[in-house]
Amino acid sequence: MKSVNPANEETLAEYAPLSPGERDIRIGESASAYESWRRRPIAERAACLRRAAAHLREAKHELAKLVTQEMGKPIRQSEAEVEKSAVGCEYYAEHGESFVAPQPLEFDGARTYLRYDPIGPVLAVMPWNFPLWQVFRFAAPTLLAGNVALLKHASNVSGCALAIERIFRLAEFPPSTFTTLLIGSNEVADVIAHPAVRAVTLTGSDAAGRSVSRVAGEHLKKTVLELGGSDPFIVLADADVESTARAAAQARTLNSGQSCIAAKRFIVHESIADAFAEAMVAEMRKLRVGDPLDSATDVGPLARADLRDDLHDQVERSVQAGAKLLTGGRAIESPGFFYEPAVLDRVTMGMAAFDEETFGPVAAIIRASDDDEAIELANRSAFGLGASVWSRDVEHAERLTPRIDSGMVFVNEIVKSDPRLPFGGVKDSGYGRELSNIGIREFTNVKTVWVNNRA
Repeated sequence: MKSVNPANEETLAEYAPLSPGERDIRIGESASAYESWRRRPIAERAACLRRAAAHLREAKHELAKLVTQEMGKPIRQSEAEVEKSAVGCEYYAEHGESFVAPQPLEFDGARTYLRYDPIGPVLAVMPWNFPLWQVFRFAAPTLLAGNVALLKHASNVSGCALAIERIFRLAEFPPSTFTTLLIGSNEVADVIAHPAVRAVTLTGSDAAGRSVSRVAGEHLKKTVLELGGSDPFIVLADADVESTARAAAQARTLNSGQSCIAAKRFIVHESIADAFAEAMVAEMRKLRVGDPLDSATDVGPLARADLRDDLHDQVERSVQAGAKLLTGGRAIESPGFFYEPAVLDRVTMGMAAFDEETFGPVAAIIRASDDDEAIELANRSAFGLGASVWSRDVEHAERLTPRIDSGMVFVNEIVKSDPRLPFGGVKDSGYGRELSNIGIREFTNVKTVWVNNRA
């Protein structure tokens, strides 16, 4: 397993994968750890999470540099990711106990209630684009609930995977409560099938989600899938063009555009589409592309050469189909996997930039004649993760939200993940929810208890 710096194409480190025997030993150790961890008082589990948050902050600069070097995120965003991971740990340390506390029910005079009991080792198959936050948003609630965690991280961020395991060890989690498995994707099915593994969560592509859910289904194991997105950013006729275009550029290029919840399809009322396109081009041209370790950089490289090549192919196919390239849209000729932020205008259904998920700094402007067509275009996607609506008339924008097929809708705000809010999608964007009180209960046994008070 090799980690390559996407900014200069130099090899950072190589890691030896576990043998199948070593892998199974670690899974067995995780199952043994579960039997004692599940009996620990929740207050003790919470204390471990608080220590994890403290250690994240103590190692903030070291961890942020590692993230940036392994996958290319601009350093300021890497530092923010470390902080967000710490906040997630603290959130569940503070609120988790109330989320999984027994819930009393009134029923026929008997004492009845629901328990949220842990289920065992949970496998997380995690992506490279938010190599810390994606893991901590799974691990914090999962561990607090009394489960133990097995991590199969993306191979290009193996350094981050081992660093996360080290954070949990420093935080005094018992051995094997959190375990990193350095294995290839071809071994995921074997881990899911292992009798000790009780559930699996995946953040990744829709193809990976189908593969994981197929194997999990064969073994009757629960899954939570957070898959791709082609989020619509709907700009109504009365929106403030300049401020909305600034938000649009930020929404499209956060994490160099490599985010499942990044706005990708900008559906704009035709009466302001020309002005919006002009403003969007101006905002994208302001962005500084360069060394991700430089705090002045806005957009870093894509994580791998194949990702840059795939993105450019999508741009070229869209232009060949009739889209207008207004700015950017080419690989930068230098070491590293850099790509010029691009704006495509007059994108329509059937074009790659409309139908496919573009994972990089490419914005697709789609023109709509009215609100009804804007909603129709927003829903004409296989994906349904997040969406945003932009208007000066907040009440009108909010009335449109029930008609949008997505797991999240933000009005006059960029789509984001927050520990306090349920996170997840519909359609090819997956199912189940992470975060909040709903997310922590996904990997619990919701157990009904009926107590007849009569002797």
